[in-house]
Amino acid sequence: MENYSIILIILALMTGLSAWADKIKLPSPVILLTAGVAIGFLPFMPEIELQPEIVFLIFLPPLLYDAAFNISFHSFKTNINTIGTLAVGLVFLTTCGIAVIARYTIPDMNWPLAFVLGAILSATDAVAAISITKGLGLSHNTTTILEGESLVNDASALVAYQFAVAAVSGVAFVFWKASVTFLVLIGGGFLVGLISSRILGILLRAVRRNSMAALSFTLVAPFSTYLIAEEFHVSGVIAVVILGLGISRLSALKFPETIRQQSKAIWDMIVFLLNSFIFILIGLEFPIVARAIPADRILPYIGYALLIAIAALLLRMVRVFLQKTNLDRAFSSKRRRINEAALLTFEESLVISWSGIRGIVSLAIAIGLPRTIDGLPFPMRADIIFIATVVVIFTIIGQGLSLPWIYKWVKVKEA
Repeated sequence: MENYSIILIILALMTGLSAWADKIKLPSPVILLTAGVAIGFLPFMPEIELQPEIVFLIFLPPLLYDAAFNISFHSFKTNINTIGTLAVGLVFLTTCGIAVIARYTIPDMNWPLAFVLGAILSATDAVAAISITKGLGLSHNTTTILEGESLVNDASALVAYQFAVAAVSGVAFVFWKASVTFLVLIGGGFLVGLISSRILGILLRAVRRNSMAALSFTLVAPFSTYLIAEEFHVSGVIAVVILGLGISRLSALKFPETIRQQSKAIWDMIVFLLNSFIFILIGLEFPIVARAIPADRILPYIGYALLIAIAALLLRMVRVFLQKTNLDRAFSSKRRRINEAALLTFEESLVISWSGIRGIVSLAIAIGLPRTIDGLPFPMRADIIFIATVVVIFTIIGQGLSLPWIYKWVKVKEA
């Protein structure tokens, strides 16, 4: 009963803090995360340990579904080149970059463990970026690219993570096997999502005059689709994304305005609560992971985390601006393979680069590291979790506080 009371208090607190953040014009993720850290260190506060399976089942499906449902399919298709580059190519590039830094800076960190850390921190969290940039007036292109990236990059990061953990146990990395696994995960997830969207579409058409039944089906569908995909060992992330895209197109064509408005109100409330809870939960986890580390390692590990956060940001900036150059070059060529709407401005490139914030997925993957492997304790498990958590906090606070300022600076410079 005590834990339920604490959760209710936290829910009330995060609602108040979100409203206060809007009033003082600071990003709510930064305020919520800071409050979570402070509350977590209170002596009477019991430990609320994050369960990775809860994050992947409770948080991911509704947030992914809502983002996919609301994204512009036409804009997504226009920017698919950039989205694919960030969601796949940049994920694996970041994994390798962080692995190199970790291997040569962190004592006792071997290559497999370094790649585990790199994979954990390879995917960005557009939930944090969009929450922080809300109200800044980002271009439609920028928002679509950030949301589109987050709809796919979790699947890429999870593939990299699986192979990195396997390498810790001595299983050699084989490129063609990794490629086949990735394609099976993506293709299988696409198929499950497509079938689920067709089934849900039939059900919704059958009850389209009954708003409560229609809304209930849309609430249950993301969770059931995710579970079915995971049961078949394919990407639940991709399955939910395809479900959201499919139902979005159906809703616009077949459903009365009243149902669409009711659905939007319910989903807006769900997404607000989940988003807010995510950031305060990240803060609450920090004291827990800090207690698992010897006191003399905390400051050095914070230093390594800062180095990794800066390196990840620089890698992202290089890749985004290289993508901008490639798009300009392709558009200027005689074949004109690139639509003009897909080109990136300097402003868009800088904002997209600075929006590479790590979040709840990275934290959940880290905490989900197996405690044992081949019957032995997983090497440096607590160390990896602590460093990953600090990187997440650095990116949310550091990039979160500076992103609005950078956006306004670019707007003034271009004016």
